[in-house]
Amino acid sequence: MPTTRRMARPRKAVDTSTYTGRFAVRLKSLREKAGLSVDELAELSGIPRTTLFNWESADRTPINDDLLKVAEALEVNIRTLIPKE
Repeated sequence: MPTTRRMARPRKAVDTSTYTGRFAVRLKSLREKAGLSVDELAELSGIPRTTLFNWESADRTPINDDLLKVAEALEVNIRTLIPKE
């Protein structure tokens, strides 16, 4: 029986007027600057890739413990991840 592949959903534009949107843009920028894919960051941080994808899509906001894990994986200060108002 042939397997069917699910189509990736198209990414929506991130609303940067919200904290979650600004965090999403900051996280993706820092990840790309570090030269990491979402999968690589997931492995380094111990955060599931779907969770990271939801953060970068501004669908969810991380909790503090997860912020620390991501900051350590990206080798940045946790304050670097937190967007300014």
